Amino acid sequence: MMKIWSFPGGVHPPQHKEESNSRPIAPAGIPTQIILPVHQHIGQSAVPIVEVGDTVLKGQMIAKAEGFVSAPLHASTSGKVIAIEPRPVPHPSGMRAMCVVIEPDNKETWARLNKIDDYRSLDPSALRNIIRQAGIVGLGGAGFPTFIKLNPGPEKCVETLIINGVECEPYITCDDLLMRTRAEEVIAGTEIIQFALQAKKAIIAVEDNKPEAIHHLEEVLSGRTDISVAAIPTRYPAGSEKQLVKALTGKEVPKDGLAIHVGVVGQNVATARAVYRAVIHGEPLISRIVTVTGDAVGKPQNFEALIGTPFTHLLQLAQTDTDAMQRLTMGGPMMGFAVTTAEVPLIKTTNCILAQTAETLPKPEPAMPCIRCGACAEACPVSLLPQQLYWYSRANQFDKAQEYNLFDCIECGCCSYVCPSHIPLVQYYRYAKGQIWIKEQEKKKSDIARKRHEARLARLEREKAEREAKRNRKKAAMQQKKAADAARSAREKAMKLREKALENVSSVTDTTNPKEQ
Repeated sequence: MMKIWSFPGGVHPPQHKEESNSRPIAPAGIPTQIILPVHQHIGQSAVPIVEVGDTVLKGQMIAKAEGFVSAPLHASTSGKVIAIEPRPVPHPSGMRAMCVVIEPDNKETWARLNKIDDYRSLDPSALRNIIRQAGIVGLGGAGFPTFIKLNPGPEKCVETLIINGVECEPYITCDDLLMRTRAEEVIAGTEIIQFALQAKKAIIAVEDNKPEAIHHLEEVLSGRTDISVAAIPTRYPAGSEKQLVKALTGKEVPKDGLAIHVGVVGQNVATARAVYRAVIHGEPLISRIVTVTGDAVGKPQNFEALIGTPFTHLLQLAQTDTDAMQRLTMGGPMMGFAVTTAEVPLIKTTNCILAQTAETLPKPEPAMPCIRCGACAEACPVSLLPQQLYWYSRANQFDKAQEYNLFDCIECGCCSYVCPSHIPLVQYYRYAKGQIWIKEQEKKKSDIARKRHEARLARLEREKAEREAKRNRKKAAMQQKKAADAARSAREKAMKLREKALENVSSVTDTTNPKEQ
């Protein structure tokens, strides 16, 4: 049996998973509109390559990646582009962003797909390019372009590939159902990623509250030693990357470091399945499994939905009482965020749509003064001092907050969850981080402006020096010319004097020798 290490802190909130994991995955069908934001990942937005009025095929690229850290976007169904305009998108601020809007023709006509029979005949760089062109990003919530994580660099050796199926946040069960019903595809994707990384071993990590998922994975892996399944004790946030690396390898990811610095690369189980679909079947990332749950939902379950499907369509399929719905969250109750309208679309990183009523979402208790009980420090999985971070963040002492490792905070919400004073601690940390980022951006702008000013002064000084040097060269040339003219004039004068002297000598000679005349 594989040894499992422990990490500090963590909490055990009510799971609320049985509401949605007792039903099979259902197809969500085709909505009346597909709304595709061009920015669904970390990095630069994709750039549309279609125009309003164009007919597109299912799986056709409609926006290309812009820059290295970016991902292309594909039509999730066939139809007609009816708009390219700002629409509401899932974001804590309720912002609008550029979207490509498709009116489906309900024909589901596929674009030409490039299938690979033997991926092992390809170079790992060719595999990464296939994954990049398929628009695959991390489906566990981060949205980082997958091909980048599959290229750690020649100087870094990948000892362990971790496929993350922990899914520790309450309510969310999409990965659980994926592993139960598509274990073969998850494992096939794991094999492809392991080959691309040349990783020595792979571990599929699953919380021990998912026995069916563990059973199906182990059944497919029967007799194999290169890929194993690890049952992780149920504790939030066991699925966070640094905590998972510690639990499975015993290694600590260094401060300000990444998992690759200790020889580990992590990917989500849904990402592994998407890699399999892209490489073997040629399918870009155009759909995902999403949990629709909450006490406002009449029939909580998981749906396989097209990217770009409006939340309204999914909520209706799940028989949601929208009148009773008090709050709509994308993600779980610990790390998710509220969306201001159900008109927003499902994006690549949408793992859960949580619809809650006032009954399960009571009015927040008023925050009371910190009593320094230390419960937050005990719960912190990163071994921080949340109460100190709170005091410094509240007092706008951001330098001190950074001294206490503010940016090591993963914003898991454990501290807020256990706080008896009901202080929204994570909100203070997010505020402090935001203010620091703003100041850093202002400093960068100031530095850029200063450098531009200094460069301008240097350019003016250089141009002045060049003009002065040019004048000096011209003056020196003129002086040299004058000296040359004077020397030539002196030579000419000397020659004339010599000629005259010779003439005088000749005339004297003539007068003194009359016989010769």
